[in-house]
Amino acid sequence: MFSDADVERFVDEGFVHLPGAVPEAVTAACRAELWQASGCDPEDPATWTRPVVRVPGLSSAPFREAANTDALHAAYDRLAGEGRWQAPPGLGTFPLRFPSSEDPGDAGWHLDAGCTDDAGGYRVTLRSHGRALLMLFLFTDVAAADAPTRIRAGSHRDVAPLLAGFSEPPGREWFDLCGEAVEASAHRPVVDAVGRAGDVFLCHPFLVHTAQPHHGSAPRFIAQPPLAPTAPLDLRASEPTPVERAVQQALAGA
Repeated sequence: MFSDADVERFVDEGFVHLPGAVPEAVTAACRAELWQASGCDPEDPATWTRPVVRVPGLSSAPFREAANTDALHAAYDRLAGEGRWQAPPGLGTFPLRFPSSEDPGDAGWHLDAGCTDDAGGYRVTLRSHGRALLMLFLFTDVAAADAPTRIRAGSHRDVAPLLAGFSEPPGREWFDLCGEAVEASAHRPVVDAVGRAGDVFLCHPFLVHTAQPHHGSAPRFIAQPPLAPTAPLDLRASEPTPVERAVQQALAGA
């Protein structure tokens, strides 16, 4: 059950953890497809030769079902607003991380872009065009040693003021914004997105986060898709969604 306390935690910290949001049988079916797509053998660690294997979006029935459970739809409504999001047609991308002493080459604090400019450059706007939520779907158990996504709790509140005046596309250039956001949020506590297969983390689109190397023994499979909006944030709303309310409060210095 998605509670009022969960909503307030999301507004304050920028994320909420939903245990068991995807049924076990669905999670297992997705994991089997991901193993096949990886080109690796789950029974033979000798085939796990790279620290990370990236699989693009998948839209087979298990992934559509995983993204659209009743529990998740209810949570999307509570956070992004009823009628304000598009049902995911699948999931992706998938960074599949394997135990390795090799640097994966993609660990660095950042927030995700939401849209692109006419030249294809990544951009972010104050009204978060193109992204209602960042989502993390766990398809394996993820412990502290298993390269969990690291989250700066509350960092979405540091990002919003950096976007003031950039409401409409093209917005701010993503890479430059990331540099400022990483510095502005350096004081925030760090939380590891650990949990069981089938858990989902729903995150504010401005949340600062990072990958990290895998020091455990079992591969870590997750998806990190956006939830697509039907319209950008309405920052003048008298009854804002939790995503909008967090931005309004940050801009007001609350």
